[in-house]
Amino acid sequence: MHPFLEWLTTASRDQKRALLAASLGWMLDSMDVMLYAFVLGPVQREMHLSAAASGAMMSATLIAAAVGGLLFGIIADRMGRTRALTMSMLVYSVATAMCGFAHSAAELAAYRVLLGLGMGGEWASGAALVAETWPDRHRGKALAVVQSFWAVGYALGAGIVAVVLPHFGWRAVFFVGIAPALVTLWIQRHVPEPELFERERVNRPPLGQLFRGSLGRSTLVCASMNAAALFAWWGLFTWVPRFLSMPVAQGGRGLGIVQTSGWTIVMQVGTFLGYLTFGYLADRFNRKYTYIAFLVIAAILVPIFASLHNAFALLVIGPFVGFFGTGYFSGFVVIASELFPTHLRATAMGFVYNIGRIISAAAPWIIGGVAGHAGMSAALGITSVAFGLAALIATGLRLQPRTARQ
Repeated sequence: MHPFLEWLTTASRDQKRALLAASLGWMLDSMDVMLYAFVLGPVQREMHLSAAASGAMMSATLIAAAVGGLLFGIIADRMGRTRALTMSMLVYSVATAMCGFAHSAAELAAYRVLLGLGMGGEWASGAALVAETWPDRHRGKALAVVQSFWAVGYALGAGIVAVVLPHFGWRAVFFVGIAPALVTLWIQRHVPEPELFERERVNRPPLGQLFRGSLGRSTLVCASMNAAALFAWWGLFTWVPRFLSMPVAQGGRGLGIVQTSGWTIVMQVGTFLGYLTFGYLADRFNRKYTYIAFLVIAAILVPIFASLHNAFALLVIGPFVGFFGTGYFSGFVVIASELFPTHLRATAMGFVYNIGRIISAAAPWIIGGVAGHAGMSAALGITSVAFGLAALIATGLRLQPRTARQ
């Protein structure tokens, strides 16, 4: 067996199942939430939505995700990682299907808010499940695999839209989103709670610890750097499909729906490789500085991507934008999982990740608003500044030495 995969093939059954459960949850989460980005055009036309209103609807989803992340983080620390994971997946899959029944902007917004509640809960519970099942020497790689499935879900969403939308319309695209509900049956029956969690669980985690002393500092740094990174990500990737498909006269690149889906899938190949590569680098080198390097390179690449007009050039540089502009999330998940103690891990991860979501919720709306006045290229350039700010804040991280991590 090649050493690159030996760590995975020699893992225990419970480790593999935990990894698969969290990966599928994250993949289907990505697929469900990003279907909206791919059908923005027809939804805007049918419901007479402006670019700013369409972005605001995604922002509402992100705010709901923040609430869901906080709620399910507490549930995961009290009831268990597996239970919280299955509950959150059920919520977002049913809500996605309900979007297909919407006949007004208000109805669609309500279903997107419900979707956000489940979407926010999946990340913290799944990440905590994997972090507590895998040992330190392989934790970065394992969590990177989980994160890489976001790219798989994003590409899967693009493929679904390319096949379903031209023949059945945008409502049918959302109906496909019910699929994750079936996965929860397997998770509930075959994925046990981590031994570390069962050994150290407490009925009422002392939440106040997150805001005092060294933990309080970690909470502040982690939440603020993630807020900047998420602002950049949602601002960029919510609008990339529309940037590619928007007519040239309106500041876009004029690609057709099938071509846009193809270019997006290629970009997600780079994202997938970025996730996995970060995991290996994080387990071998300094996690903090690897994280910062990815953010800095992303800040440099985004303005270049947004300025290109040639379709082939967009196809070439797109995977690099995905590689660095998303791969750093593998770093955030492993850094956040190791900053906080077991009895508060899911709650803390849910808090720092989803407070960032609340702040970043403004990104789709702001980018949409700026695009309406200054053009999409200039609007996407704003995300470069956010990537740079995230890198700057990350310099304040204080990570434990390897010998002190569990």
